[in-house]
Amino acid sequence: MFMGCTSDAGKSLVCALVCRHLTNLGSNVAPFKAQNMSNNAAVTQEGGEIGRAQYLQAIAAKQTPSIDMNPVLLKPHSEKGAQVVVNGEVSHDLLAKDWHQRKSVLWPAVTASLARLQQGFSQLVIEGAGSPAEVNLRKSDIVNMEVALHCEASVYLIADIDRGGAYAHLLGTWMCLSAEEQRLVKGFVLNKFRGEQALLHDANEWLEEKTGIPIVAVIPWTEHQLPEEDNFFHRSVWQANCLNVALIVYPYASNLDEFDPLVYQAGVNVVPMRDNQDLGHFDAIILPGSKHVAASRKHLAKTGLDKQIVNAAKQGVRVTGICGGLQILGERNLDPSSVEGETFDGLALLPLTTVYSNVKTTIQRSINYCDETIACYEIHHGQTQCSVHVDSFVEQATGWQLNNIQGSYLHDLFTNRKVCQDWLESLGWQGQCEDWNQVLDNELDRLCDKLDLPLSQISEHAGITKA
Repeated sequence: MFMGCTSDAGKSLVCALVCRHLTNLGSNVAPFKAQNMSNNAAVTQEGGEIGRAQYLQAIAAKQTPSIDMNPVLLKPHSEKGAQVVVNGEVSHDLLAKDWHQRKSVLWPAVTASLARLQQGFSQLVIEGAGSPAEVNLRKSDIVNMEVALHCEASVYLIADIDRGGAYAHLLGTWMCLSAEEQRLVKGFVLNKFRGEQALLHDANEWLEEKTGIPIVAVIPWTEHQLPEEDNFFHRSVWQANCLNVALIVYPYASNLDEFDPLVYQAGVNVVPMRDNQDLGHFDAIILPGSKHVAASRKHLAKTGLDKQIVNAAKQGVRVTGICGGLQILGERNLDPSSVEGETFDGLALLPLTTVYSNVKTTIQRSINYCDETIACYEIHHGQTQCSVHVDSFVEQATGWQLNNIQGSYLHDLFTNRKVCQDWLESLGWQGQCEDWNQVLDNELDRLCDKLDLPLSQISEHAGITKA
């Protein structure tokens, strides 16, 4: 089990790489995270939602993603509120319960999923959440030390040394644990290290003297193209001699990593856009999905980005909306069941009306596109109707296009080579796209090769060699 001293210590990436490393050794491996908090979700074959980090980890382990790999998913939709997904489905009853009262309901779901995975796999790679040192959350814990104690996991604590203070983080986190929890911690891992590892020797000895726990691996800072779990870290500005795409990153934007196939294409420059800025000089604008479409729409109005999007559209700039972004491009969003909290107007760039209901669509899809079969998925509240005949976008009834404005309910479109190629070429781009799922698979193997030493040090310390 991998826990972090902080969020963004690198737990998700390390778990993915350990899954691939152990799989390459011949182990039958599955990932597990009891509870995730993220608006980046994927849909499994069962039609349930799990965090995209666990979805990637399953792919890394060469397993079919399952709701058991992430039985509880919290999807924030306000500063204090989050939709609760249990066993892949939204639980409306839990929203009314106090945070600490939820454990009695959620813990049985966690242990049941864990038991099924233990029966089906010889090795589990478990990810914690945030930090186990959050003493204020101890009594409601269902994801960190509670899980480790339940299955007697060997725990490895990860610190991000690039940010500084790693040794204090490791020591302080360890000291916040009970004696029973401390006995499960088998090793410390330093992540994102830049420099000469020999310089760490004295500090490593100091920490082991204090805790009795060794530094078992130092993972060097490594550039990669794997998706980030919660944040869109790509930073850029408009550039000359490039195809410039403005990605509107409003509050509660979701599944931003599905646009990574654009981010990493040569000659394509994806610019995250949060505040008012002239968009008329961009080649395209993308409105991504949103966990709270009404709040995202309000942000556009508050910042003036809504007017910039409409003005750019009138100038002929391509505007593409995915899921919640599609709904924002429509005329009217009706909310009789108070799913979004209010009825609101869209940007009226497509003649669409969306009606929200408590029924949530979560389904994997396999569709025909230009004589190719592409895999995608839907994950949304609301059903959308078009008031006049317009062209379809990718698929009829889930996507609409009117001149330079287009939108679709289908996620993961750009991970398909043909869709990505056609979309970019229609904007004048000249290049050759690859199938993004194959790119990610190759990237997992590349990183495992590059980081073979620290990954082997972790697995051998845990007593795992070739199966």
